[in-house]
Amino acid sequence: MYKYFPHTEADLQAMMAKVGISSLDDLYAEVPSEVRFQGDYQLPSAMSELEVRQLFEQLGSQNQLLTCFAGAGVYDHYTPSVIPQLLSRSEFLTSYTPYQAEISQGTLHYIFEYQSMMAELTGMDISNASMYDGTTATAEAVMMAVAAGKKQNRVLVSETIDPKTLEVVRTYAHFRHIDLEMIPQKDGITDLQSLQDQLSQHPKEYAAVLVQQPNYYGIVEDYSGVAEAIHAQKGLFIMNSVAADLALLKTPGEWGADIAVGDGQSLGIPMQFGGPYVGYMCCNEKLIRKMPGRIVGKTVDNRGQRAFVLTLQAREQHIRRQKATSNICSNQSLMALFVTIYLSLMGCEGLKETARLSYAGAHYLCDKLLATGRFSLVYNQPFFNEFVVRYDGDLDALQQHLTANGILGGIQVAPDQVMFAVTEKRTKEEIDQLVSLIPHPLQSPQ
Repeated sequence: MYKYFPHTEADLQAMMAKVGISSLDDLYAEVPSEVRFQGDYQLPSAMSELEVRQLFEQLGSQNQLLTCFAGAGVYDHYTPSVIPQLLSRSEFLTSYTPYQAEISQGTLHYIFEYQSMMAELTGMDISNASMYDGTTATAEAVMMAVAAGKKQNRVLVSETIDPKTLEVVRTYAHFRHIDLEMIPQKDGITDLQSLQDQLSQHPKEYAAVLVQQPNYYGIVEDYSGVAEAIHAQKGLFIMNSVAADLALLKTPGEWGADIAVGDGQSLGIPMQFGGPYVGYMCCNEKLIRKMPGRIVGKTVDNRGQRAFVLTLQAREQHIRRQKATSNICSNQSLMALFVTIYLSLMGCEGLKETARLSYAGAHYLCDKLLATGRFSLVYNQPFFNEFVVRYDGDLDALQQHLTANGILGGIQVAPDQVMFAVTEKRTKEEIDQLVSLIPHPLQSPQ
């Protein structure tokens, strides 16, 4: 009956006799009968390989492929075709975390390269070997800062960070007894005067300050003097950034950040319905022992040849878990490899060109939308490749109209406000098509 179970009937009888039951159903005796499933499972009959492939092709054909102008943390960037070809190799696709360094030199090598590239991209001293995604990486950074601050458990968070990220940080903070306090926003950016007042009113009581660059609304904020103000109060400066944007923007290291975190999805990883993605975490050297995860280093063996090793990994994550900064022991190294290949292919100039095209496309779209007379900028602030506009008509109807014409028209952030994002994949023709679908003020979307 249970042909995939390793236990024989005699094994089952012996185990049931040991715990004092006569049948496996007795294990669920306390579950009320009215909530137990009594029918048959709606499972299809067995299929051949050909039939299974046809089934999934039919299911896949139901997806509606749209030209994407949505962002808010996930962006439709170009994926070079060589990346999935390399990632599908069995030694990458099926490998696990390298515990035996002598047989894992290839895996350790690309993790080392990933760390080197992310440290350079963020302008920081150290990178770990990747996190699960940008939101959890940000939450881990908050816990890391509190652990470094010892008796300080209060963290200031700007209201301009992504609400999704904030919710994850709040969840982690709740169970770590970390008090989060918000820095209000003003005209779409962090109110730096309020930040200064909060730091002054509670000197040396905040473990860290968390901000985002560009912020949730796509605005590039000016954080001049922020790091100095935070450090004067013995706190740490945490900056969350979209990885691809750092090709052109001032890096977290240049802003004086102590910890840089965010999502690496913008480095060529397809949107793929929400994951898997990869989070990055970088920091300055003095925080290296508080960093979760692991760090791969380069050395030489007894023959003088180059070798890669797990240089640092917190023992608390394995043998003293109650004292651990984090219990993340593994990482998505396959996605770290994805990012490593992407960065290697694109190079510095390729990354910059991608960012320039995204920036130029977003400003072209913004100008075109404003010219229709139906839109106005919500925030008169400098933006990168994402911006928020107010629509003077029925925004729900407009979104449905765009979708019906093959366009995913941005993220609705308020009843009359929508946030558009543009990447290097969006052509002038696609942008013009979107604008052409905006109805005249006397018309309504069909």
